[in-house]
Amino acid sequence: MPFTPGMEAVGEVIALGPGVTDRKVGEVVGYAGGPMGSYTEEQILPANKVVPVPPSISPSVAASVMLKGMTAQFLLRRCFKVEPGHTILVQAAAGGVGSLLCQWANSLGATVIGTVSTKEKAAQAKDDGCHHVIIYKEEDFAARVNEITSGNGVDVVYDSVGKDTFQGSLACLKTRGYMVCFGQSSGTPDPFPLSVLAPKSLFLTRPSLMQYTATRGELLETAGEVFANIASGVLRVRVNHTYPLSQAAQAHADLESRKTSGSVVLLP
Repeated sequence: MPFTPGMEAVGEVIALGPGVTDRKVGEVVGYAGGPMGSYTEEQILPANKVVPVPPSISPSVAASVMLKGMTAQFLLRRCFKVEPGHTILVQAAAGGVGSLLCQWANSLGATVIGTVSTKEKAAQAKDDGCHHVIIYKEEDFAARVNEITSGNGVDVVYDSVGKDTFQGSLACLKTRGYMVCFGQSSGTPDPFPLSVLAPKSLFLTRPSLMQYTATRGELLETAGEVFANIASGVLRVRVNHTYPLSQAAQAHADLESRKTSGSVVLLP
């Protein structure tokens, strides 16, 4: 069967199905996480999967932040609720979700430690609110976190890297700390005995956005908080590259060759 990629988009409602009363033609809406098929000029979507986009948010910004922004929201506000006084570690702090985590956590009053791979990304992480930035290619991030926290460790680690950072991330946690593993860009972590968590009574979770936006109310609340934080200036979204939808293959090639930074948006 033909396959159309893409799982987040923003667009204008051009028609309503039977019984749909809470949306209107001409309204700008967005969705993220499914169904697949957003690489199209027109798409049929279930009405309960879309959220209204405020007029203060441009469609390109909204399209670039739906999935990443809602992921940051549930990680910081519900999976582990970050509060003033917490110290957190964000792996891949200059990445799409990492950048938003740093900005948002800083606004919540947390001390933010971030790991990055280059000096250029370190500068971005600093700009995004990281109080301490670790270039992991130049130093042992676990040892540096131990030094920064005076041996106390962090309250929570947000780790989207997986295999390469998993054990080090666990070592960074304080007693009863939370390991939030929400991705595995370097591969799936190796199996380990649960007894590894016992010495510090650690918590480990592998959450997914879909389970945190399972109800209509959760979806609207999650997206609404993201849009509110963009409008207030808490979150700055970098849409650094746009391509016509017809050049989607080129956009993917540029992503794979690391020619892009920030968000990439396809325009129909």
